[in-house]
Amino acid sequence: MAAINLFGFELSRAKPSQTIQAPVTTPVSDDGAITTNFSGGFFGSYLDLENNYENENDLITRYREMAMQPELESAIDDIVNESVIHDDGGKSVDIILDDLNQPDNIKQMIIAEFKEVLRLLNFSNNGQDVFKRWYVDGRLFYQVLVDQKNPKLGIQQLVYLDPRKTKKVRQIIKSKDPRTNAEVVTGTQEFYVYNDKSEQGTTVSTSPVDAAIKLSTDAVININSGLMDPKRNIVLSYLHKAIKPLNMLRMVEDAIVIYRISRAPERRVFYVDVGNLPKIKADQYLNDVMNKFRNKVVYDSATGTVKDDRKFMSMLEDYWIPRRGEGKSTEVTTLPSGQNLGELSDVKYFQNKLYNSLNVPISRLESATGFTLGRSTEITRDELKFTKFVERLRAKFSVLFDELMKRQLALKGICSVEEWDIIKETIHFNFLKDNNFTELKEAELLQSRIGILTMIDPFIGIFYSKKWVSKNILQLNEEDQKIMEEEMYEEAKNAPVTPASEPTAAKSPFQ
Repeated sequence: MAAINLFGFELSRAKPSQTIQAPVTTPVSDDGAITTNFSGGFFGSYLDLENNYENENDLITRYREMAMQPELESAIDDIVNESVIHDDGGKSVDIILDDLNQPDNIKQMIIAEFKEVLRLLNFSNNGQDVFKRWYVDGRLFYQVLVDQKNPKLGIQQLVYLDPRKTKKVRQIIKSKDPRTNAEVVTGTQEFYVYNDKSEQGTTVSTSPVDAAIKLSTDAVININSGLMDPKRNIVLSYLHKAIKPLNMLRMVEDAIVIYRISRAPERRVFYVDVGNLPKIKADQYLNDVMNKFRNKVVYDSATGTVKDDRKFMSMLEDYWIPRRGEGKSTEVTTLPSGQNLGELSDVKYFQNKLYNSLNVPISRLESATGFTLGRSTEITRDELKFTKFVERLRAKFSVLFDELMKRQLALKGICSVEEWDIIKETIHFNFLKDNNFTELKEAELLQSRIGILTMIDPFIGIFYSKKWVSKNILQLNEEDQKIMEEEMYEEAKNAPVTPASEPTAAKSPFQ
């Protein structure tokens, strides 16, 4: 593979030592990129973004409209508040380098660059807004700006790109196998297209040079939800499952409102005796009686005039029904109102279904339900599932930090892109936790282990060794045991010496 230009300077990649057979199909990717088979370069080709681009724009717009609904907004706030938490100093996420096998000075430089990345994102102030934007839209784009004259200064600015205007394009380069005459994939070329006019739904029907701006993959940060439609063409948001329950909830609410307005009043029914009058004269007589009782004379104090006011709501009007003779005269009765106007079980059912589609516990739907902080055994199953769901969201969102750190460290010369791809498996991002479920669980486990250790203490050295107790009771691995030995040795060496005692060599409790 040829060398890659990253923000104006070249990063060479290791060349493969063997020739790999060309695939016959395009590798499957979950980034929602538009796959094209044109050749001849980007600026000399035609790129049709009409179908996928407009459909995806409409989908993102629908997600944003859904997020403004009261029920969904409350559920999204619960998810965002649990996912991104700020302490008093504005700190919300740390980078963990315990498993990184590098010198301390390298670790300190990585920690310093991570703080710089958080500053560029303004994460201490806008962390929840960034996470909510990614959660609702299902994707997040940032343009990385660097100093072209001095790229070693690192990332200078991050510019948010509207996902309705930004799209990733993958160009497939194919050639024919001379032996089998079959088309095989010889390579791919990826880039981003930014179209400032696509937000209004305009069709991209001209040359890309006139309609859009081409951006390299290194200059754009792209993270998505990882959810794809069945055809794996469009990235979906986590709100996609809530589209149907939300529509059903709105229809049921509208139906209940209409039914209550139309059935709430007790309306009168007038049975007017029209005798043996012909139909035309009977209808005229009925209209005269209706107008006689419905006329409302109003005096206008501003103009001093008297006028008829016949402004009646059609759904609240009385019923007028003609009645022939046969012993039945004119009669006025009352039509009773609806009897089940207070029934809201349908609305509650769809509210619960809406919260289930977002993996939010139903108990959070009830505002009157109090929050109790008890033992870990009192935590409901729904809250446990919700906690695990939030952890998955955090892990997926951490790709943003991963991509930014890869570019920042490569620009600063701390490590190359290939080296970061290797060491990133040992680097983790730890988010602050607001719920105390994890702390309660760890505290109860430690309390249980200490209780067992107290009971088994008289038998240590007789039936059980200290090594076995530390491994099976306290659940300490070899690395933890080594750390404990070193710390206790340092504490014993630095402990103050009293006149009545003399310093003795510290002995490992695991021996």
